[in-house]
Amino acid sequence: MGASNETFLRRALLLLAVAGLLAGFLLPASGSDRLPPELVWTAATLPLVVTLAVSIVRDFWIGRFGVDLIALLSMSAALLLDQALAAVVVAIMYAGGSVLENYARGRAERSLKALTDRSPRFARRLEGERLEEIPAEAVLVGDELLVRAGEVLPVDGVLLDESASIDASAVTGEPLPERCRRNDELFSGTVNAGETFRMRATAISRESTYAGIVRMVEATQTAQAPFMRMADRFALLLLPATLIVAALAWLGSGDPIRALAVLVVATPCPLILAAPVAFIGGVSRAARAGALMKGSSALEALAQARTVVFDKTGTLTQGGAGLIEIEPAPGRSEEDILRLLGSLEQASSNVLAVAAVEAARCRDLVLSRPKDVKEYRGAGIQGIVDGVLLTAGSRTLAGGIQPLPLWAERTVKRYDDQPVLTVYLSAEGMLIGLFVFGDGARADALATVAALRRNGIDRIVMLTGDDRNVAERVAGPLGLDQVHAGASPARKVEVVREERSKAPTLMVGDGINDAPALAAATVGIAMGARGATASSQAADIVILTDSLRPVAEAVTIARRTRAIAYQSVLAGLGLSGVAMIFAALGYIEPVAGALLQEGIDVAVIVNALRALRGGTDRQPIFDENQGRIRLPA
Repeated sequence: MGASNETFLRRALLLLAVAGLLAGFLLPASGSDRLPPELVWTAATLPLVVTLAVSIVRDFWIGRFGVDLIALLSMSAALLLDQALAAVVVAIMYAGGSVLENYARGRAERSLKALTDRSPRFARRLEGERLEEIPAEAVLVGDELLVRAGEVLPVDGVLLDESASIDASAVTGEPLPERCRRNDELFSGTVNAGETFRMRATAISRESTYAGIVRMVEATQTAQAPFMRMADRFALLLLPATLIVAALAWLGSGDPIRALAVLVVATPCPLILAAPVAFIGGVSRAARAGALMKGSSALEALAQARTVVFDKTGTLTQGGAGLIEIEPAPGRSEEDILRLLGSLEQASSNVLAVAAVEAARCRDLVLSRPKDVKEYRGAGIQGIVDGVLLTAGSRTLAGGIQPLPLWAERTVKRYDDQPVLTVYLSAEGMLIGLFVFGDGARADALATVAALRRNGIDRIVMLTGDDRNVAERVAGPLGLDQVHAGASPARKVEVVREERSKAPTLMVGDGINDAPALAAATVGIAMGARGATASSQAADIVILTDSLRPVAEAVTIARRTRAIAYQSVLAGLGLSGVAMIFAALGYIEPVAGALLQEGIDVAVIVNALRALRGGTDRQPIFDENQGRIRLPA
């Protein structure tokens, strides 16, 4: 039965039971005695009894044994004991609880459904001067596309114009638009938040980022919540316990109505209502924070993690050539020499030049236009900035300084035997600064490690194929527990398995060679902002933004969601247990018991919905590029 048909059936059964209850009271009041109220209430209850019986048999046939059986027993017993009013009230409460669960589940799934509903459906392709609108599926790699203001990007690509403003909030959770520049990567599913721009497609629709997200959402919505299996295990204990209490109440008092009251207050059980709602709410909340989970089983596994293993390149680090240190000459400031380097490097398009310009812009430095620029391939660049002749590049090009000043020599020696590039900057032939470029730690790496420790992670390990010196340079400031350097893909799998044998282990990686290690972990997280790689396919969770922050937030959300689910279940079972004792002692009648149980169910479902909000741990981040502490968006 489809989800929409099942929802319709639940609502129909609820309306029928409510109509039957009202009709049973109104017919005698109108003077009609043709239909006894008990007969009307019985007729209103029987459809639900039959439907529930069919559902239980079907579940039993596939090996599931749930607590719905208590509901069936209570309604059937009420009808057999001529307690038709109690039977119809139980029917209303059970059907009402199911409808309430559907509503809560639908609310929790709304964020996930919003992702699939906004899939790109068309593109505007430019062919010379001709513009044609085509289906997104028809876009080919290399096509030049036009994206107008407010439109969704149909495929992954690169920006052809000078700049663009991109709103990625629906995909990554980032609330503010990002300013992109020429040749920057663009991802499908994001929105043009500025003026019209041109882009070149680098992937077809089904291989673009957003298509991968949609596939994961579909997997998330069809996966069974792990807590449902736990609910089945609880049912094996709850059902016999309920029957024993009911039997003792009957034998002790000689009144079968007491046994009926016990069955009524145990039906329906919060286990089958609150836990799935909490888990779906947690998955939805994580998606809004930029972490897409492949089903709630991934969320529960994440909540139990005690060890985190990080890949280095592209995960703890930026995965490219970034500016990791500035060493100015005495009397000069970092901002001064960075502004000069950034101004000069605007005339170049190599990787280091782009990194230098980006670093200067991150500090909001005003760059000047360079003049008379000469670029020496593989050596550096020379030009005039603000009337001063600048040279940036190799030591030889910058003037062949020999020997190096003491302040510069210290910096060079510090990075001996490490895979970094040093750019020498001279003004009128005099060395004024050194710039070290390499694969530096992400700006939010330290804050992420601290947040993970606050959230119960006992051990944090780095796993990398790079040599130990490089690994220690990145790991040192982060305070990691252990570093495994020089690891091959096979060795990475071994390390993850060793850690997993000691404690539930989370692996965070980026790149094809991380896929086996991600699959070997208790739960794998892929840094998937750069597209649908093999690591994303192997992982249980994919981070949708180019940031580590959602990793810590996902752990926080997972732990909070699991705690809410347990809290709801245990509180519901505890309250039901107390009610069962009072019913066995004769203090609660069957009708009152049904109303009381519905109140318990409503309370635990409302509590479970708390998983939809809160649950993140956003701490101040030290931004190395800007040299200051900032709060994450």
